[in-house]
Amino acid sequence: MSILSGKNILLGISAGIAAYKTASLVRLFVKAGANVKVVMTPASKDFITPLTLSTLSKNPVYSSFTNDEDDHAVWNSHVDLGLWANIFVIAPATANTLSKMANGICDNLLLATYLSAKCPVYFAPAMDLDMYKHESTLQSFKTLRSYGNIMIPATSGELASGLVGEGRMAEPEDILQFIENDILDKLPLRGKKILITAGPTYEAIDPVRFIGNHSSGKMGFEIAKESANLGAEVILITGPTYEKVVHSLIHVIPVVSAEEMYNAAHTYFKEVDVAILSAAVADFKPKEVAAQKIKKTADALTLELEKTKDILASLGAIKTNQFLIGFALETNNEIENAKDKLKRKNLNLIVLNSLNDSGAGFKNDTNKVTFIDDKNQITEFQLKSKTEVAKDLLNEIIKQLNA
Repeated sequence: MSILSGKNILLGISAGIAAYKTASLVRLFVKAGANVKVVMTPASKDFITPLTLSTLSKNPVYSSFTNDEDDHAVWNSHVDLGLWANIFVIAPATANTLSKMANGICDNLLLATYLSAKCPVYFAPAMDLDMYKHESTLQSFKTLRSYGNIMIPATSGELASGLVGEGRMAEPEDILQFIENDILDKLPLRGKKILITAGPTYEAIDPVRFIGNHSSGKMGFEIAKESANLGAEVILITGPTYEKVVHSLIHVIPVVSAEEMYNAAHTYFKEVDVAILSAAVADFKPKEVAAQKIKKTADALTLELEKTKDILASLGAIKTNQFLIGFALETNNEIENAKDKLKRKNLNLIVLNSLNDSGAGFKNDTNKVTFIDDKNQITEFQLKSKTEVAKDLLNEIIKQLNA
């Protein structure tokens, strides 16, 4: 999944020959999971048709405030378009349109929308080499950057005039990559690597049966998604679960048993900045695993169990600069038990939830948690969705890392 997934991208097209590339650009944005709308200058329709862009974006294309050919035309609100967009990309941005943007001239729907936009604005210049280097164009670049707009530099190559030089609009793939990288570079966890464990572990009794628990993995998966959305590279070690995630920054490592999770966690722990152990690891496993399915021939079955390896404590014992977080699911003496676990396992933070709280615990889409850090600061939260809990946890991690 791209960082652009779910974003509302407004593409502004001005009248340059490079407009023919916008069909590919729209397609790339849609494939990245973005919602795309297009606003065109009237003259740009000479270079590419609104029908092509509407078909690819699956949305109407806007080029005027009203449709003059429709007796019942409705107003195309530049304000609504500007508010809808999470990202505004103007490509190609001609010298004419750039100059108007820089000077606040508002003589078409694209420019009116630009002046109304509250989101980040990217512009990809496209023009001949002499126009690109002209003092007025360079001043437009400077002015627009001072407004906070982000320039996607033109490249050198063969131009429509037949000349070769700077002024060629960046290729659609490069525009997409530029925007993704720019967004990522500004995220608070960019450059951080986070290890997350999620879900249950299954401890085999025989080839058919196992000891397990009711953990769904939802909490861990939500933490992984939120971590990636904030720019972190995520290593998600997950036990058996129906939860799924596809994200370019999340590397999923499936495991089954506590032993496998232990080994995977130790493999990656030394290279991460943060480790969040939200998995519900089985505390015990059968001492002997039957090679064949155990037949139901006796009235009772006795299993000898032994402890599994304590993953959290083992990481706490070897941590250096890692910020280590554990979870505590308690049924009584919740705060005292969580504080004890925090200290015994050498954690920086523990997330406490109680099965006594309605809506908390396994399989629910909600959770009610309390954070306790290694300075004994306690922060209690109300019942929230697990998505919101994940956001709260990542906000706390960012605060602690920046302290």
